[in-house]
Amino acid sequence: MFTGIIEEVGIVQSIKRTGESFVLTILANKIMNDINLGDSIAINGVCLTVTTYSTTTFSVDVMPETVKATSLATVTQGSRVNLERAMAAGGRFGGHFVTGHVDGTGTIVAKKKVENAVYYEIETMDKLLKYIILRGSVAVDGISLTVFGVSENSFTLSIIPHTLSETILGMKGKGDVVNIECDMLGKYVGHFLNRNTVEELQKSTGITESFLEENGFK
Repeated sequence: MFTGIIEEVGIVQSIKRTGESFVLTILANKIMNDINLGDSIAINGVCLTVTTYSTTTFSVDVMPETVKATSLATVTQGSRVNLERAMAAGGRFGGHFVTGHVDGTGTIVAKKKVENAVYYEIETMDKLLKYIILRGSVAVDGISLTVFGVSENSFTLSIIPHTLSETILGMKGKGDVVNIECDMLGKYVGHFLNRNTVEELQKSTGITESFLEENGFK
């Protein structure tokens, strides 16, 4: 579990590809002070497992399914990436619950500076947009953010200077692909409602159309 508060920006030192999978080795600083084999680290919002590490770098395996479902396929040697270690049980909780299980990707279609903020409009799939609501939470490249606006096929974020300077989002612009993880609570509610059809609700509650009509509901 993560919070969406990025700890530092790392640098991809090497990529070793084997078929559709690859091993990422990342140069980092802050998070290396407390790292162990098997630790979960979110890289651009994708939860991955530490397989080896040194004093300055760590490596993770990226599976074919992760390559297909996220933007990690676009990283190259020298790419900057957002890093966050799994949330400590006694730590301060500053963002929102982020699992590191990316729901899909989006594309930045507009970037506009407005006074001290920068507006990003991100276009994405309908299956993700149904969970993105005005003033709700969303994780973009692992960053916990608040939705500023929602349209038919996109959503808008208003990013403050601190976030721009402390994450890779400030380096991205129109045409760049980002990872999106929708709010976990919204997904659970949506899953529950989708599984409980009218017939299932009638069986579990005993409330049917005829019962409602008999009691004055038409």
